Amino acid sequence: MTWKIPLFRIAWDESDLREVEAVIRSGMSWSSGPAIGEFEAELARYTGTRYAVTFNSGTSALHAALAAHGIGSGDEVIVPSFTFVATANAPLFVGATPVFADIEEETFGLDPEDVREKITDQTKAILPIHYAGCPCRIRELAGIAADHDLILIEDAAEAFGADIGGKKVGTFGDSAMLSFCQNKIIATGEGGAMVTDSRDLAERLKLLRSHGREETGDYFSTCGAMDYVALGYNFRLPTMAAALGLSQLRRVESLLGERRRAADFYRKGIRKNVPECTVPEGPAGYRHVYQMFPIRCRDRDTLSAYLEAEGIMTKVYFPPVHLTRFQREVRGDRSHLPVTEKVAGEILSLPFHPGLPEEDAECVMAAMRRCYDGVSR
Repeated sequence: MTWKIPLFRIAWDESDLREVEAVIRSGMSWSSGPAIGEFEAELARYTGTRYAVTFNSGTSALHAALAAHGIGSGDEVIVPSFTFVATANAPLFVGATPVFADIEEETFGLDPEDVREKITDQTKAILPIHYAGCPCRIRELAGIAADHDLILIEDAAEAFGADIGGKKVGTFGDSAMLSFCQNKIIATGEGGAMVTDSRDLAERLKLLRSHGREETGDYFSTCGAMDYVALGYNFRLPTMAAALGLSQLRRVESLLGERRRAADFYRKGIRKNVPECTVPEGPAGYRHVYQMFPIRCRDRDTLSAYLEAEGIMTKVYFPPVHLTRFQREVRGDRSHLPVTEKVAGEILSLPFHPGLPEEDAECVMAAMRRCYDGVSR
């Protein structure tokens, strides 16, 4: 379907084209070029971590992270259900068990109190997400992890650049996943990374992403054989994607500024003209980067259908993972998460991206008003 107003548009410019073109024109190193190391160095510098290891997706990065942390069969990992399925699937990739905990209603992140209740002797890690660009209550979760000697892995797929009091998300735990999928803060089409302060963990991640091969040189540019010292996968990020990521990262603060301006415009308009909906904002001192623009609304399904008929795309981020057919019928999960289910029944993401034209936002809000006027009648 061709949307009058799509859910998002990818922010790109001529510098992105030049960086990718340079890799293509080189005729070499499309798989393992210098842009990969440069991108990793800049990611570490921006996030304030010592190491960054890139992957071909955020999902691959999470899979590798759990394996690198030594999580496996018999272990439990506490995860949210209000997330993209990759967060909950990652423990299953390594033979561990995802244990769903409920969320709280201010940040829509894991509720620290419910996390405490879900800890058992088998719990090995906590895997929270920072929803839609708003940091979760990560300081409290870090305290819980420390108290119980648990690994804390942040899923920061939606929150690149977010911080609490100047401290970037991704630096509160033992490691953190970043995503560069096409709708994320910086985009490479597909791609991801893990950031950490642990050199040992970073080295294990590098082995896991490239068949367990020691990276003593460029595999594609040496005559010598290289040794394979672990079981690994082909999770590498291509050089073209890394070059694109570098270009996007150079202007990330400008992109974040555009997102915050668009969010402010929506927020003011919705408060004034569509009181049937509320805009979650997060706690004071939290830097929200608005990877998405979710609202909580009355008669959500009616509103979504009305906007779709008007050519305006919306999406529910996220239906609860614990209620999917796979979790209920295949895994037999019977989690009861009342806050997750309540929020998921009211949440709706509106069209949103850097540089969102004000006239598009006005059009969305005008359609919302017409919908609710019709419902009232």
